[in-house]
Parts: sequence; structure tokens; C-alpha cells
Amino acid sequence: MDIKEYFARISYQGSHSKPDLATMSDIVQHHIQAVPFENLSIHCGERIELDLEATYNKIVRKKRGGWCMENNYLLSWVLKILGYDVTLLGAKVFVPELDGYPEEIDHLLLRVDLDGKSYIVDVGFGMAYQLWQPMELISGTDQPQTPGVFRFQEENGTWYLEKVKRKQWVLNPSTSTSPNVEDEVCRRIYLFTLQPRDIEEFRGCNAHLQTAPDSLFVTKSICSLQTADGVRALVGWKLTEIKYNYRDNMDLVEIRMLADEEIEKTLREKFNVTLDKKFVPVNTSKLSLF
Repeated sequence: MDIKEYFARISYQGSHSKPDLATMSDIVQHHIQAVPFENLSIHCGERIELDLEATYNKIVRKKRGGWCMENNYLLSWVLKILGYDVTLLGAKVFVPELDGYPEEIDHLLLRVDLDGKSYIVDVGFGMAYQLWQPMELISGTDQPQTPGVFRFQEENGTWYLEKVKRKQWVLNPSTSTSPNVEDEVCRRIYLFTLQPRDIEEFRGCNAHLQTAPDSLFVTKSICSLQTADGVRALVGWKLTEIKYNYRDNMDLVEIRMLADEEIEKTLREKFNVTLDKKFVPVNTSKLSLF
């Protein structure tokens, strides 16, 4: 594993001699625009391994993406190599349709302590709730980013991440399956505590999410990538492209349903992903990702 090879993968040519906030933020920005959040392995008959070298080979050498336990685990290695103080944390992702959180952790994120402050770093959430910058770990303070305004709320040692959503201008609303999206102002994303975690604590979660029949990742094939001004995502056969803050604090949303024969070309041209095995798109869950 070679840090220079990783930097080439994310097209990062900046300085990395000093482990400061600016460098970390720049690396995060490059990572999320180069490495997709995706679960395509599950729908290609491949197993997602919770192993750093396997993740490195997949993301850096095969130019694939991954989910939180791949993207954030790889980034933790990168940041540690560069001299950052990194701690793994576990989160529970909010499920809007159930208006609640799961019983067990199902998301890996990073805490970085730097110059007397703590930051949450997460390059593995994807879609329209992907953080574009590290967030300072402070409660009740709006932290505006390009995708929208994020903030933490802390209650009795539990931290909640939420995002204030902009209104959406949907170019072709007939293809939207989320009619209430305009009405939602603030969306909870996940909760977490500051309990340090070991990667072994995610082994059960990693197995469950790619095998359980009711897992979101089994019932939906997902590939999303942040762009210079927004995000694009392919969920099943539905391609969604969003431009953030297109005008008047409003996001521009364009949705298109793809034919089977367009999938492979779209993955290659829109997400820079080429798969080794036959990919079967899936979208049998009604759970919304937007």
C-alpha cells in the first residue's frame, strides 16, 4: 500500500507535509469526487471484505468505490500515515420511514483531534447527505457546506447529525418517487457516541448489511458520486443528478430512468466505474435515499 498511489487515485497534488485542517479538508474533497459511494459488489456476486489491503486494492487499484466501512477505513489509514490523530466511531443511521434508528451500529465514521479541537470526518455516506468537509464537533452550531447546512445536536453524550435541506426544483417530477421531499426542512442523518471503536466491532455489521434480505444494500443497488457542484446517483435503474444551490437557495434535480443496456455505459461515463462481473440492478425497497 502506497500513499502516493492513493493520492494519484483521487487526483490530489497538494501538500501533505503538515497535518492541518486545510490539508485534511482538501483530501476529503478530492476523495468524495473521485471515489463513489457504492454497493455494486453485492449485486455482482462479490463479497465486501472488511480488510484494509482488500479495500485498498479495490478502491485504489481497481478504481472502484465502496461503502462506509471501506471508504472511511481507507481514509483512516491515509490520515494516520500523514500524522493525524484518528479514532474510529460507530453510528446508527436514521430511517425516515420508521422514524427511528436501528438497535446496532451500522455506519463507520472518523473522529480527528487536531489543534485542540475535534472533527468528524466522513467520506462514506454518499448521496445528498455526504459531508463535503470535516465538521467541528460542537453542538447546536450551523456549519454551512455546499450540499446544505449541517449541524450536530448533543444530548446526554449522544450526538445527532442533521442537515437543513433546500427546496428542490425537480425538472421532471413525474419520475420522482418521493412526493414529500419538498416538505422536509430538516433531516436527521445518524446518531453516534464518542466511544472509540475497533474495526473488528464492524465485522458483524459488514456481514449483515450485505446478506440480510431486508438490508437496504441488498434491496437497492447504489452508486453515488459527488461532483464539483452537486451529486449524481444511480439507484437501481434511476439516475438522479443534483446541482446544489442552483438558484434562490434551491437545488436543481434531474431524474431519468435508464434501460438495462444503458447501465454499464452510465457507470463508466458518470461514475468512472468498470465492473469485472455481471451487474444486476436492484431496487425493491421503498426506503428513500433522498
